[in-house]
Amino acid sequence: MSEALVLQSDFGISDGAVSAMYGVAYSVDRSIRIFDLTHEIPPYNIWEASYRLLQTVSYWPKGTVFVSVVDPGVGSERRSIVVKTADEKYIITPDNGTLTHINKFHGIADARVLDEASNRLPNSGESYTFHGRDIYAYTGARLASGVISFEEVGPQVALDSVVELPLTVASLKSGKITGIIEVLDVRFGNLWTNIHRSLLKEADIHYGDRLIVTIGNGTRQIYKNMMTFGRSFADSLVGEPLVYVNSLDNLGVAINQGSFASAYQIGTGTNWTMTIKKADETFY
Repeated sequence: MSEALVLQSDFGISDGAVSAMYGVAYSVDRSIRIFDLTHEIPPYNIWEASYRLLQTVSYWPKGTVFVSVVDPGVGSERRSIVVKTADEKYIITPDNGTLTHINKFHGIADARVLDEASNRLPNSGESYTFHGRDIYAYTGARLASGVISFEEVGPQVALDSVVELPLTVASLKSGKITGIIEVLDVRFGNLWTNIHRSLLKEADIHYGDRLIVTIGNGTRQIYKNMMTFGRSFADSLVGEPLVYVNSLDNLGVAINQGSFASAYQIGTGTNWTMTIKKADETFY
């Protein structure tokens, strides 16, 4: 039986692009099992593609093949790459930074440049703008179904040659934790940071504590308020903000039954910073 093939892209589902990728995969092996991670990555947003892989990959079994196509450099000289993670999953993607979070938090055991001449959908040689269909979905299906081995996708390359985006690490200094807003919990508008739960313990912050939360964009302060650190949304009233630990063990900020991101026009990325510290009686 073939391994699972999991697809991610910024294509959306309003046209036939994703369906075409499915069709190519089924043309390789009609028994292949295909799943969608997401096709709603914001266009060209390599950072979010990297984060969504981190959010998902560890929960799939060994041997699963992921295809991630967020590719603003399609048709250029950028490499196509296939990696084997430390926990034995495979990811096929443009080598443009999409593997940043996986490399940092899970580890990459082996990396190979995808030989696009030998791993390409037959009769697609004159197409240069849909590598997701012609190269990535095709190669992913062949790898997942055992038509080719990992070693046959192309030559091995040094792990330190894999492209990475700048990755900020959260820190604790003088009782204040500083991190970035890495991504949104899109449907609900919650803010997900890179501040790990362990930093809260190190700062002696416990459930029920009142925290001063400050959010900035570059040099501008966008938001500052006091809120409760709760176990769940039940620890706050509807419409109230709260701090909580999300499903990746990192700090999240939300409005109970509301969108924090929409309410305060908050974005994501290394330029969006957040600091938290215990509130004292002099805050007001």
